[in-house]
Amino acid sequence: MREIWGSVEAAFSLLFHPDRYLLSTILVSFKVSGIALLICFPVSAALAAAISLGRFPGRGAVKLLVRTAMGLPSVVVGLLVLLVLSEAGPFKGLLWTPRAMVISQLVLITPLVLGVMISSLEGVSRRVAEAAHVLGANRLQVAWAVMREARLGFLTAAVAGFGRAIAEVGSVLIVGGNIAWADGTSYTRTLTTAIVVESRKGNFEAALAFGIVLMVLVLAVNLVLGLLGRPEEAR
Repeated sequence: MREIWGSVEAAFSLLFHPDRYLLSTILVSFKVSGIALLICFPVSAALAAAISLGRFPGRGAVKLLVRTAMGLPSVVVGLLVLLVLSEAGPFKGLLWTPRAMVISQLVLITPLVLGVMISSLEGVSRRVAEAAHVLGANRLQVAWAVMREARLGFLTAAVAGFGRAIAEVGSVLIVGGNIAWADGTSYTRTLTTAIVVESRKGNFEAALAFGIVLMVLVLAVNLVLGLLGRPEEAR
């Protein structure tokens, strides 16, 4: 028990006096996950509107495919991206770089974000679309009206996507290589992969510090969601 508390104290000491290794790892995690979400969000919003509000053959099959893809194992995604970005693949030269990690996380979180958005749009009353039609709105304007009503669900989708991306281990480990330079600066090492590395080395203080950062991050994101959602719930 003393060893555990000693590790916790050392972890908090490292948090209050962060070194280059910790700061660069946090930066890489934020950058990779943030860029993946920024690309994913508008694409998913457009696709969700087309799937939810459109009427086309195979619509049910598309929704089933999206729901199935929401549970894709991260190691499978990492393996597929690895094959595409390898020297034998069509996009060689990107492997073991932050760009490869962004691509992997983009493939991983898009079905999740898209699925939550579709559910949010389908939860909006049909009266909203009907009212927009009566007022003479075109298809784009109708879609925008429905999306505005579902904005809290879209916010939830963004938080869920970022949460999955920032907590990812398998795919980023496969395509990123978990690289840190000799001076301690992270190149493709994220918070989660750093926890794996430090735990294997027996450096539990650093592993706990990285874990605490992750938990604080998740708490902060949920607090932001709660604050942003309060005005909507009050209506």
